[in-house]
Amino acid sequence: QVQLQESGPGLVKPSQTLFLACTVSGASGPTAFYYWAWIRQPPGKGLEWMGVISYTGSTYYSPSLKSRSSIARGTSKNQFTLQLLSVTPEDTAVYYCAASKALILGATDKSLYGCWGQGTQVTVSS
Repeated sequence: QVQLQESGPGLVKPSQTLFLACTVSGASGPTAFYYWAWIRQPPGKGLEWMGVISYTGSTYYSPSLKSRSSIARGTSKNQFTLQLLSVTPEDTAVYYCAASKALILGATDKSLYGCWGQGTQVTVSS
């Protein structure tokens, strides 16, 4: 069974860069799925799809975040990362990573993903 675990700094100051990692574990490991996504949920709001990276390295981003986002494979093949530039308090959210076998741009319905991490809280505050 594949499991995803997000990791990150927890607290980031405004204008700084947020860097998160998602570690993939389990018997199938990173070969079980083909697409690896980042999704976030600000306090009191719904889920927001941020972007996805494919097993070939292709990336797709939410238009509203494209200029500040970068999703990449980590240094380990069992990891992929999210970089968000110039964060503001509006970027405060629980950040999730998720995996799917099909490319589903913009999807926030958990049932569409084969695996979903527990989430990591990120607060942007000075």
